[in-house]
Amino acid sequence: MKTLTAVLLGAGSRGRFIYGPYAEKFPNELKIVAVAEPDDERRTRFAEIHQIAPEHVYDTWEKAFDQGRIADVMIICTLDRMHYIPAMKAMELGYHVMLEKPMSPSMEECIELEQASLRHKRLLVVTHVLRYSPFWSGIKKCIEDGELGTLGTIQLTENVGYLHMTHSYVRGNWRNSEETSPMILAKSCHDLDLISWLMNQPCTSVSSFGSLLHFRAENAPEGSTDRCIDGCEVERECAFSAMKMYMQPPEHPWARYMTNDLSQEGILKALKEGPWGRCVYRCDNNVVDHQVVNMEFENGANASFIMSGLTQSGTRRVQIMGTQGEIIGDMDKGSFTLYRYVTGEKVEIGCNVAGDGHGGGDERMVSSFLRNVRQFDVNPSAGLTSATASLQSHLIAFASEQSRLNAGQAVKLSDLQKKEEMSV
Repeated sequence: MKTLTAVLLGAGSRGRFIYGPYAEKFPNELKIVAVAEPDDERRTRFAEIHQIAPEHVYDTWEKAFDQGRIADVMIICTLDRMHYIPAMKAMELGYHVMLEKPMSPSMEECIELEQASLRHKRLLVVTHVLRYSPFWSGIKKCIEDGELGTLGTIQLTENVGYLHMTHSYVRGNWRNSEETSPMILAKSCHDLDLISWLMNQPCTSVSSFGSLLHFRAENAPEGSTDRCIDGCEVERECAFSAMKMYMQPPEHPWARYMTNDLSQEGILKALKEGPWGRCVYRCDNNVVDHQVVNMEFENGANASFIMSGLTQSGTRRVQIMGTQGEIIGDMDKGSFTLYRYVTGEKVEIGCNVAGDGHGGGDERMVSSFLRNVRQFDVNPSAGLTSATASLQSHLIAFASEQSRLNAGQAVKLSDLQKKEEMSV
């Protein structure tokens, strides 16, 4: 088996904790030979771990293209608004590309990326990692085996969890849609992709409601301060205290995403100087903390999706109702129940969710991408989560946000696409 080489753009959380460790665990499959990362410490540390030659260590993603194509694949983990240009350049140079979701905050750019992958005959795989997990692939198999008959309704709930909500979408990198993406695209395009994949037919119409309900200045309690560390009088009883969240020795599960220095002094410095130490009621966030989306599909089936950042856990729960059976599942528990109407059977199906993140999907996704690259010349498969496969869920997300901003007015996907084609 050929060891594939990769250029990594962005050694942040995904680059450091998913793709880097995969190359370490399976060096016969993947070797990262170049990295681009603006953070000096992350860049240096990543280069040391993977023994990357100094001439292939870059402080900007642009420099990674100065020497032409230097590897088999490119893995793009930059922020949302920095996906489009490097992905286009990479495919033009002949790279196969793994691109972090969402493809782009721009519908026009998403469409252009999909078209470019077809034009250049390159793999462009979007990291809709949940499709690869045993839980969701197990549900998909039941549907394909005809266990449920014709699907009538899917109800999917994403409990973001208040810790993840405050870290990423109130204080963190995805807090402001003007800088990154709307919440429905940045976080929940995973879920819209799952619904689209399980339904396996075009979505025709979407309506949505949602708002930033809680994490707003007018909800700041009396005695609170701009930063949790600045003598806040209510810090001890605040559920969203940065001190509680980031000072969790010895593992510091959340602090590792905001600073490289996990000593007490390093964390306190980050809380004093960085965005993660701010009061959740005094940030420049504008993305919603809860949203609902209703979808209608071509044959009349429908789906409802609920996203909430006001939850304890970060799990996903699903109910799928069909003409011959029903599935009810909890991804966090790693199991789902299949009910067969004809026989009255109740079948408990367990899924192995141990290992990497996203219910075991991360490792399987990377493995699938590398396998498709190796076989591309013989079997040019587009991959399970190709740009073509992922485009519909992105369009559903754009329609959802348009509907939300227009008081829940239904948006037809055909009208949305026509409007975009006319603008192009």
